[in-house]
Amino acid sequence: MQAYLLDFTNFMLRWLHVIAAIAWIGESIYFVMLDNSLRTPKAAEDREKGVFGEMWAVHGGGFYHNQKYASAPAKLPEDLHWSFWKAYTTWLTGFGLFVILYMVNPSFYLVNPGSDWAWAAGMSGWQANVMALAFLLAGWVVYNELCKRISPDMQRDGLLSIAVAVMMVVVAYLSSQIFSGRAAFLLTGAVMATAMSANVFFWIIPGQRRMVKAMKAGETPNPLDGKRGKQRSVHNTYFTLPVVLLMISNHYSFAYSHELAWVIMSLFIFAGALIRQYFVLMHAGHKRPAYPVAGVALLLVAFWMGAPSGGGQANATASSGPDLDEVHAIVEARCVACHSREPTQQGFNAPPAGMAYDTLEQLQSQQAKVKEVVASGYMPLGNMTGMTEEERETIAAWEE
Repeated sequence: MQAYLLDFTNFMLRWLHVIAAIAWIGESIYFVMLDNSLRTPKAAEDREKGVFGEMWAVHGGGFYHNQKYASAPAKLPEDLHWSFWKAYTTWLTGFGLFVILYMVNPSFYLVNPGSDWAWAAGMSGWQANVMALAFLLAGWVVYNELCKRISPDMQRDGLLSIAVAVMMVVVAYLSSQIFSGRAAFLLTGAVMATAMSANVFFWIIPGQRRMVKAMKAGETPNPLDGKRGKQRSVHNTYFTLPVVLLMISNHYSFAYSHELAWVIMSLFIFAGALIRQYFVLMHAGHKRPAYPVAGVALLLVAFWMGAPSGGGQANATASSGPDLDEVHAIVEARCVACHSREPTQQGFNAPPAGMAYDTLEQLQSQQAKVKEVVASGYMPLGNMTGMTEEERETIAAWEE
Protein backbone atom coordinates (compact mmCIF):
# COMPACT_ATOMS: atom_id res chain seq x y z
CA MET A 1 0.00 0.00 0.00
CA GLN A 2 2.87 2.37 0.80
CA ALA A 3 4.36 1.90 -2.68
CA TYR A 4 0.94 2.56 -4.23
CA LEU A 5 0.49 5.78 -2.24
CA LEU A 6 3.95 6.91 -3.35
CA ASP A 7 3.09 6.14 -6.97
CA PHE A 8 -0.23 7.99 -6.76
CA THR A 9 1.41 11.03 -5.16
CA ASN A 10 4.06 10.96 -7.88
CA PHE A 11 1.33 10.75 -10.53
CA MET A 12 -0.66 13.72 -9.22
CA LEU A 13 2.41 15.83 -8.49
CA ARG A 14 3.76 15.18 -11.97
CA TRP A 15 0.42 16.22 -13.46
CA LEU A 16 0.47 19.51 -11.55
CA HIS A 17 4.12 20.03 -12.48
CA VAL A 18 3.42 19.61 -16.19
CA ILE A 19 0.36 21.89 -16.07
CA ALA A 20 2.28 24.63 -14.24
CA ALA A 21 5.26 24.27 -16.58
CA ILE A 22 3.08 24.50 -19.69
CA ALA A 23 1.41 27.64 -18.32
CA TRP A 24 4.71 29.26 -17.31
CA ILE A 25 6.60 28.41 -20.48
CA GLY A 26 3.67 29.37 -22.68
CA GLU A 27 3.32 32.75 -20.99
CA SER A 28 7.09 33.33 -21.07
CA ILE A 29 7.34 32.52 -24.77
CA TYR A 30 4.32 34.73 -25.48
CA PHE A 31 5.79 37.77 -23.73
CA VAL A 32 9.16 37.33 -25.46
CA MET A 33 7.30 37.18 -28.78
CA LEU A 34 5.24 40.23 -27.81
CA ASP A 35 8.29 42.22 -26.75
CA ASN A 36 10.15 41.43 -29.97
CA SER A 37 7.12 42.11 -32.17
CA LEU A 38 6.49 45.66 -30.95
CA ARG A 39 6.55 48.42 -33.55
CA THR A 40 6.70 52.19 -33.15
CA PRO A 41 3.17 53.52 -32.48
CA LYS A 42 1.59 55.11 -35.53
CA ALA A 43 -0.70 57.44 -33.61
CA ALA A 44 0.93 60.66 -32.43
CA GLU A 45 -1.16 60.73 -29.26
CA ASP A 46 0.17 57.29 -28.29
CA ARG A 47 3.75 58.42 -28.72
CA GLU A 48 3.08 61.57 -26.71
CA LYS A 49 1.71 59.62 -23.75
CA GLY A 50 4.83 57.44 -23.60
CA VAL A 51 3.90 54.35 -25.60
CA PHE A 52 7.18 52.73 -26.65
CA GLY A 53 5.76 50.10 -28.99
CA GLU A 54 2.56 48.39 -30.04
CA MET A 55 1.35 45.20 -31.68
CA TRP A 56 -1.96 44.39 -33.32
CA ALA A 57 -3.03 40.74 -33.34
CA VAL A 58 -6.04 38.65 -34.22
CA HIS A 59 -6.94 35.54 -32.23
CA GLY A 60 -10.05 33.64 -31.20
CA GLY A 61 -12.34 35.70 -33.37
CA GLY A 62 -11.23 39.06 -31.96
CA PHE A 63 -8.60 41.76 -32.36
CA TYR A 64 -6.02 42.74 -29.76
CA HIS A 65 -4.00 45.94 -29.42
CA ASN A 66 -1.00 45.57 -27.11
CA GLN A 67 0.99 48.63 -26.05
CA LYS A 68 4.20 48.91 -24.04
CA TYR A 69 5.14 52.05 -22.13
CA ALA A 70 8.78 53.08 -21.93
CA SER A 71 8.08 55.08 -18.79
CA ALA A 72 5.27 55.29 -16.28
CA PRO A 73 1.80 55.53 -17.83
CA ALA A 74 -0.47 58.25 -16.57
CA LYS A 75 -2.34 55.78 -14.39
CA LEU A 76 -1.79 52.20 -13.29
CA PRO A 77 -4.89 49.98 -12.83
CA GLU A 78 -5.48 48.22 -9.56
CA ASP A 79 -5.89 44.85 -11.31
CA LEU A 80 -2.39 44.86 -12.82
CA HIS A 81 -1.51 41.37 -14.09
CA TRP A 82 1.53 39.70 -12.49
CA SER A 83 3.29 36.55 -13.65
CA PHE A 84 5.05 34.58 -10.95
CA TRP A 85 2.92 31.81 -9.38
CA LYS A 86 3.33 29.58 -12.42
CA ALA A 87 7.11 29.78 -12.06
CA TYR A 88 7.04 29.05 -8.34
CA THR A 89 4.58 26.17 -8.73
CA THR A 90 6.67 24.61 -11.47
CA TRP A 91 9.81 24.65 -9.33
CA LEU A 92 8.11 23.50 -6.12
CA THR A 93 6.34 20.57 -7.79
CA GLY A 94 9.52 19.67 -9.68
CA PHE A 95 11.49 19.64 -6.44
CA GLY A 96 8.77 17.54 -4.82
CA LEU A 97 9.07 15.00 -7.62
CA PHE A 98 12.84 14.95 -7.19
CA VAL A 99 12.42 14.18 -3.50
CA ILE A 100 9.92 11.38 -4.13
CA LEU A 101 11.68 9.79 -7.09
CA TYR A 102 15.35 10.27 -6.26
CA MET A 103 15.98 11.38 -2.69
CA VAL A 104 13.81 8.66 -1.15
CA ASN A 105 16.11 6.02 -2.70
CA PRO A 106 19.40 7.88 -3.27
CA SER A 107 21.55 4.74 -3.21
CA PHE A 108 19.68 3.50 -6.28
CA TYR A 109 19.00 6.71 -8.17
CA LEU A 110 21.72 9.22 -7.23
CA VAL A 111 24.93 7.37 -6.37
CA ASN A 112 27.22 6.67 -9.31
CA PRO A 113 29.16 3.50 -8.39
CA GLY A 114 30.98 3.61 -11.72
CA SER A 115 32.35 7.12 -11.21
CA ASP A 116 36.04 7.69 -11.90
CA TRP A 117 36.11 9.68 -8.68
CA ALA A 118 36.41 7.32 -5.72
CA TRP A 119 34.69 9.67 -3.27
CA ALA A 120 31.66 9.97 -5.59
CA ALA A 121 31.45 6.22 -6.18
CA GLY A 122 31.62 5.60 -2.44
CA MET A 123 28.97 8.09 -1.33
CA SER A 124 26.26 6.85 0.99
CA GLY A 125 22.62 7.65 0.34
CA TRP A 126 22.41 10.64 2.69
CA GLN A 127 25.67 12.03 1.33
CA ALA A 128 24.29 11.83 -2.20
CA ASN A 129 21.17 13.70 -1.09
CA VAL A 130 23.23 16.47 0.49
CA MET A 131 25.43 16.65 -2.60
CA ALA A 132 22.41 16.96 -4.88
CA LEU A 133 20.99 19.85 -2.83
CA ALA A 134 24.40 21.54 -2.72
CA PHE A 135 24.71 21.06 -6.47
CA LEU A 136 21.45 22.92 -7.11
CA LEU A 137 22.34 25.72 -4.69
CA ALA A 138 25.87 26.11 -6.08
CA GLY A 139 24.51 26.24 -9.63
CA TRP A 140 22.28 29.19 -8.78
CA VAL A 141 25.00 31.00 -6.78
CA VAL A 142 27.59 30.70 -9.56
CA TYR A 143 25.12 31.74 -12.28
CA ASN A 144 23.89 34.71 -10.22
CA GLU A 145 27.44 35.86 -9.49
CA LEU A 146 28.34 35.65 -13.18
CA CYS A 147 25.39 37.92 -13.99
CA LYS A 148 26.27 40.43 -11.27
CA ARG A 149 30.00 40.58 -11.98
CA ILE A 150 30.22 40.31 -15.77
CA SER A 151 27.25 42.44 -16.77
CA PRO A 152 25.90 44.35 -13.75
CA ASP A 153 24.62 47.21 -15.93
CA MET A 154 23.49 44.90 -18.78
CA GLN A 155 26.15 46.28 -21.11
CA ARG A 156 28.13 43.06 -21.59
CA ASP A 157 25.39 40.49 -22.03
CA GLY A 158 27.18 38.87 -24.98
CA LEU A 159 30.18 38.05 -22.80
CA LEU A 160 27.83 36.91 -20.05
CA SER A 161 26.11 34.51 -22.44
CA ILE A 162 29.45 32.89 -23.25
CA ALA A 163 30.27 32.56 -19.55
CA VAL A 164 26.89 30.95 -18.80
CA ALA A 165 27.38 28.54 -21.73
CA VAL A 166 30.78 27.50 -20.35
CA MET A 167 29.24 27.13 -16.91
CA MET A 168 26.61 24.72 -18.25
CA VAL A 169 29.26 22.55 -19.90
CA VAL A 170 31.05 22.37 -16.52
CA VAL A 171 27.74 21.54 -14.80
CA ALA A 172 27.08 18.76 -17.30
CA TYR A 173 30.55 17.30 -16.76
CA LEU A 174 30.42 17.46 -12.96
CA SER A 175 26.92 16.01 -12.74
CA SER A 176 27.87 13.04 -14.94
CA GLN A 177 30.90 12.32 -12.75
CA ILE A 178 29.17 12.73 -9.38
CA PHE A 179 25.71 11.27 -9.99
CA SER A 180 24.22 8.31 -11.85
CA GLY A 181 23.40 8.87 -15.51
CA ARG A 182 19.69 9.60 -15.31
CA ALA A 183 20.11 11.78 -12.21
CA ALA A 184 22.95 13.67 -13.90
CA PHE A 185 20.69 14.70 -16.80
CA LEU A 186 17.89 15.63 -14.42
CA LEU A 187 20.13 17.67 -12.11
CA THR A 188 21.73 19.54 -15.01
CA GLY A 189 18.26 20.53 -16.16
CA ALA A 190 17.30 21.32 -12.56
CA VAL A 191 20.24 23.73 -12.24
CA MET A 192 18.83 25.71 -15.17
CA ALA A 193 15.25 25.39 -13.90
CA THR A 194 16.33 26.61 -10.46
CA ALA A 195 18.06 29.60 -12.04
CA MET A 196 14.89 30.35 -14.02
CA SER A 197 12.62 30.32 -10.96
CA ALA A 198 15.17 32.17 -8.83
CA ASN A 199 15.45 34.84 -11.52
CA VAL A 200 11.72 35.42 -11.16
CA PHE A 201 11.76 35.31 -7.34
CA PHE A 202 14.91 37.35 -6.61
CA TRP A 203 15.16 39.75 -9.53
CA ILE A 204 12.24 40.03 -11.95
CA ILE A 205 9.32 40.34 -9.51
CA PRO A 206 11.13 42.49 -6.86
CA GLY A 207 12.31 44.84 -9.62
CA GLN A 208 8.82 45.13 -11.01
CA ARG A 209 7.39 45.80 -7.55
CA ARG A 210 9.89 48.62 -7.05
CA MET A 211 8.92 50.07 -10.43
CA VAL A 212 5.21 49.95 -9.62
CA LYS A 213 5.81 51.49 -6.18
CA ALA A 214 7.79 54.34 -7.72
CA MET A 215 5.12 54.96 -10.37
CA LYS A 216 2.34 55.11 -7.79
CA ALA A 217 4.40 57.55 -5.75
CA GLY A 218 4.87 59.76 -8.79
CA GLU A 219 8.60 58.99 -8.93
CA THR A 220 10.73 57.88 -11.86
CA PRO A 221 11.48 54.14 -11.66
CA ASN A 222 15.08 52.98 -11.64
CA PRO A 223 15.77 51.98 -15.27
CA LEU A 224 18.14 49.25 -14.07
CA ASP A 225 15.19 47.35 -12.61
CA GLY A 226 13.60 47.11 -16.03
CA LYS A 227 16.86 46.25 -17.78
CA ARG A 228 17.79 43.63 -15.23
CA GLY A 229 14.36 42.04 -15.40
CA LYS A 230 14.62 41.90 -19.18
CA GLN A 231 18.11 40.35 -18.95
CA ARG A 232 17.00 37.55 -16.64
CA SER A 233 13.82 37.00 -18.67
CA VAL A 234 15.90 36.57 -21.82
CA HIS A 235 18.11 34.04 -20.03
CA ASN A 236 14.99 32.14 -19.01
CA THR A 237 13.75 31.88 -22.58
CA TYR A 238 17.03 30.35 -23.75
CA PHE A 239 17.02 27.88 -20.86
CA THR A 240 13.50 26.71 -21.67
CA LEU A 241 14.02 24.21 -24.50
CA PRO A 242 17.13 22.56 -22.97
CA VAL A 243 15.36 22.19 -19.61
CA VAL A 244 12.33 20.51 -21.16
CA LEU A 245 14.55 18.12 -23.13
CA LEU A 246 16.69 17.18 -20.10
CA MET A 247 13.60 16.62 -17.97
CA ILE A 248 12.19 14.04 -20.40
CA SER A 249 15.58 12.40 -21.01
CA ASN A 250 15.13 9.80 -18.27
CA HIS A 251 13.19 7.66 -20.74
CA TYR A 252 16.17 7.32 -23.10
CA SER A 253 19.10 5.42 -21.66
CA PHE A 254 21.25 5.70 -24.81
CA ALA A 255 21.96 9.30 -23.77
CA TYR A 256 22.47 9.17 -20.02
CA SER A 257 24.31 5.83 -19.95
CA HIS A 258 26.93 6.88 -22.51
CA GLU A 259 30.50 7.28 -21.28
CA LEU A 260 30.48 10.82 -22.70
CA ALA A 261 27.02 11.67 -21.42
CA TRP A 262 28.18 15.16 -20.45
CA VAL A 263 29.07 15.89 -24.07
CA ILE A 264 25.65 14.68 -25.22
CA MET A 265 24.06 16.88 -22.55
CA SER A 266 26.05 19.89 -23.74
CA LEU A 267 25.02 19.25 -27.34
CA PHE A 268 21.36 19.11 -26.28
CA ILE A 269 21.67 22.37 -24.33
CA PHE A 270 23.30 24.28 -27.20
CA ALA A 271 20.89 22.79 -29.75
CA GLY A 272 17.89 23.97 -27.73
CA ALA A 273 19.35 27.46 -27.30
CA LEU A 274 20.11 27.77 -31.03
CA ILE A 275 16.62 26.67 -32.04
CA ARG A 276 15.10 29.11 -29.54
CA GLN A 277 17.28 31.90 -30.96
CA TYR A 278 15.68 31.42 -34.37
CA PHE A 279 12.20 32.11 -32.99
CA VAL A 280 13.38 35.05 -30.88
CA LEU A 281 14.87 36.70 -33.97
CA MET A 282 11.92 35.74 -36.16
CA HIS A 283 9.53 37.63 -33.89
CA ALA A 284 11.78 40.66 -34.25
CA GLY A 285 11.44 40.41 -38.03
CA HIS A 286 14.72 38.61 -38.77
CA LYS A 287 14.73 35.09 -40.20
CA ARG A 288 18.03 33.30 -39.63
CA PRO A 289 17.61 29.64 -40.71
CA ALA A 290 21.26 29.00 -39.89
CA TYR A 291 20.32 28.80 -36.19
CA PRO A 292 17.86 25.88 -36.39
CA VAL A 293 20.08 24.18 -38.97
CA ALA A 294 23.00 24.38 -36.53
CA GLY A 295 20.75 23.16 -33.69
CA VAL A 296 19.58 20.16 -35.67
CA ALA A 297 23.19 19.44 -36.65
CA LEU A 298 24.14 19.28 -32.96
CA LEU A 299 21.24 16.91 -32.31
CA LEU A 300 22.45 14.68 -35.14
CA VAL A 301 25.93 14.64 -33.59
CA ALA A 302 24.33 13.59 -30.29
CA PHE A 303 22.37 10.89 -32.14
CA TRP A 304 25.58 9.63 -33.76
CA MET A 305 27.43 9.59 -30.44
CA GLY A 306 24.68 7.70 -28.65
CA ALA A 307 24.23 5.06 -31.35
CA PRO A 308 25.29 1.53 -30.28
CA SER A 309 28.65 0.53 -31.70
CA GLY A 310 27.63 -3.04 -32.39
CA GLY A 311 31.09 -4.18 -31.40
CA GLY A 312 29.79 -6.86 -29.06
CA GLN A 313 27.61 -8.36 -31.77
CA ALA A 314 30.47 -8.43 -34.26
CA ASN A 315 32.64 -10.48 -31.91
CA ALA A 316 29.96 -12.95 -30.95
CA THR A 317 28.94 -15.89 -33.05
CA ALA A 318 25.54 -17.50 -33.22
CA SER A 319 26.97 -20.88 -32.27
CA SER A 320 28.78 -19.66 -29.16
CA GLY A 321 26.21 -17.09 -28.01
CA PRO A 322 23.97 -17.82 -25.00
CA ASP A 323 20.42 -19.03 -25.55
CA LEU A 324 17.28 -17.33 -24.26
CA ASP A 325 16.94 -19.63 -21.25
CA GLU A 326 20.46 -18.78 -20.06
CA VAL A 327 19.80 -15.05 -20.35
CA HIS A 328 16.43 -15.37 -18.64
CA ALA A 329 18.06 -17.13 -15.69
CA ILE A 330 20.37 -14.11 -15.21
CA VAL A 331 17.49 -11.66 -15.60
CA GLU A 332 15.39 -13.59 -13.08
CA ALA A 333 18.21 -13.41 -10.55
CA ARG A 334 19.25 -9.80 -11.13
CA CYS A 335 16.33 -7.88 -12.64
CA VAL A 336 12.92 -9.43 -11.93
CA ALA A 337 12.79 -8.13 -8.35
CA CYS A 338 11.86 -4.78 -9.94
CA HIS A 339 10.90 -5.71 -13.51
CA SER A 340 7.97 -7.94 -12.71
CA ARG A 341 4.21 -7.58 -12.88
CA GLU A 342 4.34 -7.81 -9.08
CA PRO A 343 7.73 -6.42 -7.97
CA THR A 344 9.20 -7.74 -4.74
CA GLN A 345 11.72 -4.91 -4.41
CA GLN A 346 10.62 -2.45 -1.73
CA GLY A 347 9.42 0.88 -3.14
CA PHE A 348 8.15 -0.49 -6.47
CA ASN A 349 4.43 -0.84 -7.03
CA ALA A 350 4.76 -1.63 -10.75
CA PRO A 351 7.60 -2.56 -13.12
CA PRO A 352 9.76 0.49 -14.03
CA ALA A 353 8.79 1.91 -17.44
CA GLY A 354 6.20 -0.87 -17.67
CA MET A 355 8.89 -3.44 -18.54
CA ALA A 356 8.27 -6.85 -16.95
CA TYR A 357 10.45 -9.89 -17.67
CA ASP A 358 8.47 -12.65 -15.95
CA THR A 359 8.24 -14.77 -19.11
CA LEU A 360 10.59 -15.65 -21.96
CA GLU A 361 8.30 -13.85 -24.40
CA GLN A 362 8.37 -10.63 -22.42
CA LEU A 363 12.15 -10.73 -22.18
CA GLN A 364 12.65 -11.48 -25.86
CA SER A 365 10.38 -8.60 -26.90
CA GLN A 366 12.69 -6.19 -25.05
CA GLN A 367 16.00 -7.71 -26.14
CA ALA A 368 17.55 -4.55 -27.59
CA LYS A 369 16.68 -2.43 -24.57
CA VAL A 370 17.89 -5.03 -22.07
CA LYS A 371 21.24 -5.39 -23.84
CA GLU A 372 21.64 -1.61 -24.03
CA VAL A 373 21.05 -0.80 -20.36
CA VAL A 374 22.96 -3.82 -19.06
CA ALA A 375 25.98 -3.29 -21.29
CA SER A 376 26.16 0.39 -20.29
CA GLY A 377 26.19 -0.56 -16.61
CA TYR A 378 23.11 1.56 -15.89
CA MET A 379 21.05 -1.46 -14.91
CA PRO A 380 20.53 -2.90 -12.37
CA LEU A 381 20.22 0.45 -10.59
CA GLY A 382 23.28 0.90 -8.44
CA ASN A 383 23.98 -2.77 -9.23
CA MET A 384 21.98 -3.51 -6.10
CA THR A 385 21.51 -7.15 -7.13
CA GLY A 386 25.22 -7.70 -7.76
CA MET A 387 25.27 -8.49 -11.48
CA THR A 388 28.77 -9.71 -12.41
CA GLU A 389 30.83 -8.67 -15.41
CA GLU A 390 30.55 -12.22 -16.77
CA GLU A 391 26.76 -11.97 -16.63
CA ARG A 392 26.88 -8.63 -18.46
CA GLU A 393 29.06 -10.17 -21.15
CA THR A 394 26.63 -13.06 -21.49
CA ILE A 395 23.72 -10.69 -22.07
CA ALA A 396 25.83 -8.61 -24.49
CA ALA A 397 26.52 -11.75 -26.53
CA TRP A 398 22.84 -12.72 -26.65
CA GLU A 399 21.69 -13.05 -30.27
CA GLU A 400 18.30 -13.68 -31.88
